Amino acid sequence: MRIVVGMSGGVDSAVSALLLKQAGHDVLGVFMKNWEEKDEEGVCTSEGDWKDVQQVCELIDIPYYSVNFSREYWDRVFSIILAEYKAGRTPNPDVLCNREIKFKAFLDFALKLDADKIATGHFVRTNECGELLKGVDPAKDQSYFLYMLHSNQLKHAIFPVGNKTKKEVRAIAEKHGLPVADKKDSTGVCFIGERHFKPFLQQFLPTEPGDMVTPEGEVVGKHDGLFYYTLGQRRGLGIGGHGDGRSYFVVDKDRKHNRLIVAQGEDHPMLYSKGTWISQLTWIENAPLLNTEYGVKTRYRQPDQAAVITEMDNDKAFVQFKEPQRAVTPGQSLVIYEGERCIGGGIIEDNVR
Repeated sequence: MRIVVGMSGGVDSAVSALLLKQAGHDVLGVFMKNWEEKDEEGVCTSEGDWKDVQQVCELIDIPYYSVNFSREYWDRVFSIILAEYKAGRTPNPDVLCNREIKFKAFLDFALKLDADKIATGHFVRTNECGELLKGVDPAKDQSYFLYMLHSNQLKHAIFPVGNKTKKEVRAIAEKHGLPVADKKDSTGVCFIGERHFKPFLQQFLPTEPGDMVTPEGEVVGKHDGLFYYTLGQRRGLGIGGHGDGRSYFVVDKDRKHNRLIVAQGEDHPMLYSKGTWISQLTWIENAPLLNTEYGVKTRYRQPDQAAVITEMDNDKAFVQFKEPQRAVTPGQSLVIYEGERCIGGGIIEDNVR
């Protein structure tokens, strides 16, 4: 079988390529470059990642190429991210990146190379029906980031490390002398990497300072722009000497008046929601049933929370939580599960307290 592996320069994709080669497949490594800019230290992280890919592919003896999807990334992912931030929401770049780049632009590229399958280093599993299953390592399961895919995309994909733990993956890399065995996991924005958040966004969005106010309307500080803050945030508010001495948290955004609503106490009632509306619905195969209990995640690595969908049309649904959920953030994704199976989900819009 001819398999094109998306090589990131990290240990997970390196071990994925190794395992496929050991299984006797015709393996080709492809490195995706999707961001041209250097970071704050003047370093282009993609250059180092590309060198790591070259070393790994030469060691395990597979051909490799680099492909540039920078234009697709800007048009299909980054421009949408900026629009979401400008609207005062908190987007999730990774879900868009997977849908538009790794499993669309990259998949199309691989099929033109007569690939039978593509492979990535995601910690997820699939079955022959094209269903998406959680990875066996609960600490690394990445199904949350792949919920926007459809079964026809998943049928073209293989996830060689999805049935392994991260510890096992690193042990395989070390055993076979892969140079990325101890390389730290990538963090930050998909394909862009770690950045100082405010200066990075200031390159693309104008700042719109305003008041920080309590739910009662008392002005307690100034914010630099609503898009810099997210629901439940404590750090970086710069508020001191007010109220009862407890820390302030972001509990809401008043976009109409450009005000950031903050309140004291990590368990303030305004931080909790009984349910939420989600939009841009995506189902991997079939839509979930109404008034049936499922597990949901409103953020990555959150344990599944019991919920039911009480209303749904073509592009909007209301999800009611069994227990109130904290900091359900507009712009982020709500992902729905039936046991180990990921059904799909949508973008969080409006919460009901």
